[in-house]
Amino acid sequence: MISEAGITLPQLADLSAPVTPEGARLLDILGGHLPRIAEAAAAHDREGTFPTEVFRALKADGVLSATVPCTFGGLGLSSVHDVALAVMRVAEADAATALCLHMQLCRGITMSYELRHADPAGQALAERVLWLMGKDDAVIGGALKDAGPATELRPDGADRWLLSGRKILVSMAPVATHFVVSTRTRPTTGPARLASAFLAADTPGLTVPDNWDGMGMRASASSEVVFADCPVPEADLFLRGPVGEVNHAAMAGQTVSSIGLLGVYAGIAQSARDLAVAGIRRRGGDPAAAVRTLVAEMDVKLYTLRTALGAALLHTDHHAGRTGDDPAARGLRMIAPFQYAKLVVNRNASAVVEDCMTLTGGASFTAGHPLSRRYRDVRAGWFMQPFTYADAIDHLSAHALDLDS
Repeated sequence: MISEAGITLPQLADLSAPVTPEGARLLDILGGHLPRIAEAAAAHDREGTFPTEVFRALKADGVLSATVPCTFGGLGLSSVHDVALAVMRVAEADAATALCLHMQLCRGITMSYELRHADPAGQALAERVLWLMGKDDAVIGGALKDAGPATELRPDGADRWLLSGRKILVSMAPVATHFVVSTRTRPTTGPARLASAFLAADTPGLTVPDNWDGMGMRASASSEVVFADCPVPEADLFLRGPVGEVNHAAMAGQTVSSIGLLGVYAGIAQSARDLAVAGIRRRGGDPAAAVRTLVAEMDVKLYTLRTALGAALLHTDHHAGRTGDDPAARGLRMIAPFQYAKLVVNRNASAVVEDCMTLTGGASFTAGHPLSRRYRDVRAGWFMQPFTYADAIDHLSAHALDLDS
């Protein structure tokens, strides 16, 4: 970018514009969907129903395969910066829709990362997943959080495993055609290993109970998924390192997969701010000094949030494709800015929404008020992996103090 003074400027890290043509194209497509998303949001939140009609329209316009490379039938978006910007814009209309959209978009980003960095078996599986997303309109849910004992794979003859366990908070589970399931192996010999299993939704033994009733993100259909001896060929596994072993190399993939989700909470904060400021303007007159102070402080928090996140996203884009770097060093280099940004986003997004409720008054505490929905939705950011607050503090303090943790 060249300014009028002829000075070359770096890409601005404030989430104000896309950094790739593919990102600009996705934002252009989404622009036509945002009014419908916003219009349907309150009803879906109140009823706890998934916005099926919205996702049907997004699929028809190629949005759900936007992060699939062009060679596999997608739009070819590869920048996590632009993924975060896209879900931020959607979250300004409805956070639950944005959450689910990110779960789909991050799958294409993650599988593309596996194509570059995984072993040959992992690359072959990643290629197959991308073909399903690009050509067959696969909708892929991510099942991470165990409910009770850890989800496990046990051997079932040669080159096949049986998956058992139960996951919670699996967004858009009722409409997913496939699932990627974080699990662990329980082999007859050798160490247990971490793994990610890829299953079709119609796999025998897989069920999706209709039991989602969340405090926030109510339209995300974040149901349970139950696995009862589901057969999984070994070719459908991404096999990782031993259970209990800290794998610094894996942190790069975790960053690429998850950092864009922070755009959801940036979008919640931005929309809450815009609602509150619009209300103050409608009241007219000269606002009290305390109101003006709170508005200014709120905008400082929002700017801090967006610039911290924007910088971390550009950092991730820079390092994600560097296949020549040492994998462990790359993972450590990528995870720290992600976690710095995650803490900044979680704290400031929540604080901005609370400030907006203070400015708006008691009406914002009623269930149907748009700020009430944002207050409930923004809290979900604290539970998102990686890492939870405690784990992030452990990692970042160990990094700063050069501890073996």
